Amino acid sequence: MAGPLAVVLAAGRGTRMKSDLPKVLFPVLGRPMIHWVLDALQAAGCQRSIVVVGYRADDLKQELAGRTGVSFALQAEQLGTGHAVQMCRDQLENHSGTVMVVAGDSPLIQSTSVKRLLSEFSSGEWSCLLGTLEKDNPAGLGRIVRDKSGKFERIVEQKDATPEQLQIREVNMSTYLFDNQALLWALRQLSSSNAQGEFYLTDCPEILRKQGHRVDALSVLQACESLSINTIDELAQVEAKMQELGYDKSIGS
Repeated sequence: MAGPLAVVLAAGRGTRMKSDLPKVLFPVLGRPMIHWVLDALQAAGCQRSIVVVGYRADDLKQELAGRTGVSFALQAEQLGTGHAVQMCRDQLENHSGTVMVVAGDSPLIQSTSVKRLLSEFSSGEWSCLLGTLEKDNPAGLGRIVRDKSGKFERIVEQKDATPEQLQIREVNMSTYLFDNQALLWALRQLSSSNAQGEFYLTDCPEILRKQGHRVDALSVLQACESLSINTIDELAQVEAKMQELGYDKSIGS
């Protein structure tokens, strides 16, 4: 069985950054943020990554041309995170084993967290594992809904959450592990019949669970991993945290 393969979602423009530069190419401590993500994945054992490109795709391909183990999938229209992974299907069809899906705008992803998830995933017959964390202020993030026995049920986005669900502190951080065959099957089941008219990767865990697959969410991510970048202010916060953690243009842990 092949080693874990990563899919990095990096097709968006990032309009809230108020710039024509693709968001994942914004420098963080002097390096385009996507390099930090790829470094962490590689350090954790993902030697191959598919980077989903879209807005100014050629610029991103040029930036990453010197990296080994990186291939690309084009998402010409941004129709949701599920659609982004669907654009990788041709490459995923040739893979046997584990697929990790992460966001390209989270340079504080920690290789130690990825290793913990990969270790847990390899220890059981999992179809999907989500890496989550407990956040004191979960505003804006998808909540992890569990049943009375504590088992994962689904992810509910804030706009769809009930007042009770809004009190949940365990949040989805767009960090997923899938069995590849289970992922390919779930991607075929996705529907865009929602308010945004998009295909959501967040639906895949629930789809698999309802079919009897083994799915769970593990609160193993570190607090710093809750910091992603959508605005210039958030970029400054991430840089400050990286400096605090001792990042020096090499991967943190």
